[in-house]
Amino acid sequence: MGEMQRQAVLSGSEFEERIGYARAVVDGDRVYVSGMTGFDYATMTISDDVVEQAEQCLRNIGAALEAAGCTFADVVRVRYLLPAREDFEPCWPVLKRCFGEVRPAATMLECGLADPRMKIEIEVDARRGSGAGGFDRRAVGRPVAALRIEAVDGEAMLEQWRHVHNVIVPPAAMTLDEVRERSGRYRLENAYLGEEVVGCSTVRPPEGEERVATVIARVLPAFRGRGIGTALYERGLAHARGLGAGAVETVVLAANAEGLRFAGARGFAERERYVLDGEGDEWVDLRLASFPG
Repeated sequence: MGEMQRQAVLSGSEFEERIGYARAVVDGDRVYVSGMTGFDYATMTISDDVVEQAEQCLRNIGAALEAAGCTFADVVRVRYLLPAREDFEPCWPVLKRCFGEVRPAATMLECGLADPRMKIEIEVDARRGSGAGGFDRRAVGRPVAALRIEAVDGEAMLEQWRHVHNVIVPPAAMTLDEVRERSGRYRLENAYLGEEVVGCSTVRPPEGEERVATVIARVLPAFRGRGIGTALYERGLAHARGLGAGAVETVVLAANAEGLRFAGARGFAERERYVLDGEGDEWVDLRLASFPG
């Protein structure tokens, strides 16, 4: 048990290597997440708006928590660091969406940050609880190196995509013919660890005057908590951006509490709940609160 007690979660960041720190540290059942700023690491851009920076901070924290095998529900302490204290109150609604039900201990500090573009930095401590089901400590810090994501191509990959989809959303189970038809309209990808399929994603191209794209990431339950959903989501978001999307939405089965937490941690806000004609399952449409096109 001793060798499993403490492990580092690394993102591959140049700063982690140059300065000598980890994105997060797992020590027994405790998780310590380094301070996160408003940089979108996929594009290395940062908004001028403090609220948008806070949203991005929380998305970055959510990815680190997932890689460490827990969620925002496991957070026990949060610290907010801002150069200008008057910027704190505008962020409250965003912060409440993540922590309003969790109610961690919290501290706000007014201080200088490493880059003048940074208007807020957030760090959290967590203790893995019931939300960490299925977590494998041996996977901490190494999901990206082992993960392979590929566009669906050919019958075998279509069947693998169908398998993951149907496990995650059985009320909307699809036939192989339906998957073939969908692959002609949408971008479908599979995620693999070695040769084993562990997840899939869908990107629906932008539609309507607002050019709204839909990005959906799915991970089989046994493989959650390793950063796979985050990797699928970030690729889907990048693809939507490349298609010229003006906004991004996702859809989650209401009974999928983990899926709703995942979306909330990345800045999605609920827009609508509905039941399809002739069915009994409730679905939730959510939109990403801030999406730089």
